[in-house]
Amino acid sequence: QVQLVESGGGLVQAGGSLRLSCAASGRTFSSYPMGWFRQAPGKERDIVASINRSGGTTYYEASVKGRFTISRDNAKNTVYLQANNLKPEDTAVYYCAGPLVYASGGYYSTQSSYWGQGTQVTVSS
Repeated sequence: QVQLVESGGGLVQAGGSLRLSCAASGRTFSSYPMGWFRQAPGKERDIVASINRSGGTTYYEASVKGRFTISRDNAKNTVYLQANNLKPEDTAVYYCAGPLVYASGGYYSTQSSYWGQGTQVTVSS
């Protein structure tokens, strides 16, 4: 059984930091691009950051660039999202997903992608 389990969310004041983790089990995801997505109330789920299988190439959504860092430890089958200088508009449920596919200059989820259950990030002003 394939599982992606996120952890590390919580309540933090604006300007604070959180480190989200996504641990995979039941399948080795080290060969696949992975990503973090987020969904705020009443909004669509959007990609935040993605990373290729080696970790050498990353992508960030414009609003988090320079504040968030995605990384992975393939030996631990784990993907991380370091979120610094958090803002109230970062409040959302954060999901990890993979494998992603590369198309049209970006990474996208597909029907074959697995998703975690999500972890809530709340940033107070």
